Amino acid sequence: MELLNETAEIVNNGISQFTFNATDYTVFVFMLFISFGIGVYFGFFAKGADTTDEYLMGGKRMKTIPIAISLVASQLSGISIMTIPSEMYSFGINWCFNVMSMLIVVPILCYVVIPVFYNNNISNCYEYLEIRFNRKTRQIQTIAFIVTLFLMLPVFIFIPALAFSQVTGINIHLINTIVCSICVFYTMFGGIKAVVWTDVVQAFIMVTSVVLVGILATVKIGGIGEVYHIAKAGGRLNINLAFDLTTRSTLWNCFISGTLMWASYVGLNQSCVQRIVSLPSLGHAKRSLVIFGFGFILILGFNTYTGIAMYSRYHDCDPIQAGFVQKTDKLMPYFVQDIVGHLKGMPGVFISCVFSAALSTMSASLNSLSGIVYFDYIKPYIRHTESRANLIMKVFVFVTGIYCILGGAVVEKFSSILQMVYSIGGVTFGSVFGVFMLGMLVPRAHGRAAFWSVVASMLAMLVIILGAQGRIHYKTLPLTLDGCEELNKTIASTTSTLLHSTQHGTNASEGFNIFDLSFNWYVVVGAIILFVVGIPLSYIIPPEKDEKFNPKLLSPILQYFMKYELTNVEEMPEILTKTNLKQ
Repeated sequence: MELLNETAEIVNNGISQFTFNATDYTVFVFMLFISFGIGVYFGFFAKGADTTDEYLMGGKRMKTIPIAISLVASQLSGISIMTIPSEMYSFGINWCFNVMSMLIVVPILCYVVIPVFYNNNISNCYEYLEIRFNRKTRQIQTIAFIVTLFLMLPVFIFIPALAFSQVTGINIHLINTIVCSICVFYTMFGGIKAVVWTDVVQAFIMVTSVVLVGILATVKIGGIGEVYHIAKAGGRLNINLAFDLTTRSTLWNCFISGTLMWASYVGLNQSCVQRIVSLPSLGHAKRSLVIFGFGFILILGFNTYTGIAMYSRYHDCDPIQAGFVQKTDKLMPYFVQDIVGHLKGMPGVFISCVFSAALSTMSASLNSLSGIVYFDYIKPYIRHTESRANLIMKVFVFVTGIYCILGGAVVEKFSSILQMVYSIGGVTFGSVFGVFMLGMLVPRAHGRAAFWSVVASMLAMLVIILGAQGRIHYKTLPLTLDGCEELNKTIASTTSTLLHSTQHGTNASEGFNIFDLSFNWYVVVGAIILFVVGIPLSYIIPPEKDEKFNPKLLSPILQYFMKYELTNVEEMPEILTKTNLKQ
């Protein structure tokens, strides 16, 4: 391995390096300046009323298209931009079914989930759990939300810092500190309006970068036909239809887990729900979600295609085995270096893209997290005033930003970022989807059953995920060094040994073990456990004595079976104008 690394270093010195010149720095700084400027504008020059409603939801006067773009931007974190192409490169096309699951997710949100929030005038999705079940169920889910976000936030911003450090050589933790500080600034002072409008700008940068890299890569490889033939020959276009619970990616686990995960993350996660209900009416929300769905599939679809193009480019000279790249999470910067490194400004556009994705996700998370912490865990114990509430939430955003900077040192030690993200979310996403569906679709469900089913789901998934750590090693699809001509002159004798040592996997002869479960099944298993426990308990144990059932808390799709009238949600008079209705 030492010989391989030394030789790779020599060869790599002869390859065109990814230089970050003055033009690239200008593009990158300009992106940060725009984000900073939007925070200044909404924080100091276009301030609304000093209320929590204005800070968290923009006074429910937000516009349809900006919210849709903001939702797309916040789903395209730096994790997506950097790790999804690497996933496609190493394991093939199956993960694209995770993206396609959005075709089902949007109708579920439009007709099952979001109408419940509007019909009951709910702006905090966890408030629904208290009204439908009890306060204990709300608290356990808000704690899970807070813990999950605290584990994820350092990851969101570390990924782009990793890319920037890869192409400039600047200390990764210095970059992490600077960009975190800018994100914290505009989130603190600009509130949800700054978050949404920076997302709009950042989404434009992301689309430009992802599309350009995909197109230019296709041209350099020789066209879509060539990309297709190479990828097909290398097994990257093979769809895995096996219903094997231990296989990393199949059509089934990617599509089913994608449906539950995105429904949970977009429609049942406060960072997204907060923006959806900031729209003035249910009609606006539905239109926004449809636009979001198309945008999501378009951009993430291009992102997955980039991974296939990446394989077509390096199918016979894997940069990781060659020693040019240390791990898969650094493949994307290397690929951009190869494809567009010679074009002035394009490296800067790509890095801006990755940072834009991270900033949009982080800012939305910080804004919603501050609201949850204040209203659930601070407000009950202090004398509430609107100005004091806003001050406390801003201080919380500041402190959380410091935590994100320090957390980067821990994230740096993980080898597979995508797997880590799914493992963290796997503990809670299944129970989140399950408990909301239990409340909206099962009239008999009550608070005591809901609470204990959430506990059972989270504890079971925690045991499974902790037991799997260090146990699972997935085999990548075949990768070779046959095309690395200069490298092969020196290390031909070590190639076969290296290829053999990189193919790890669980031993099939040992039989199925729950700890070998693919991380793509985590959210599904979590939801199944909740239903298996929650529905029987709703019949076995009695509800609390003071618990009252309100049929309006059920999903509208049950209206045909339960006789009740929905609340008439009227739009604010000042926004019932012809112009706004068109948006």
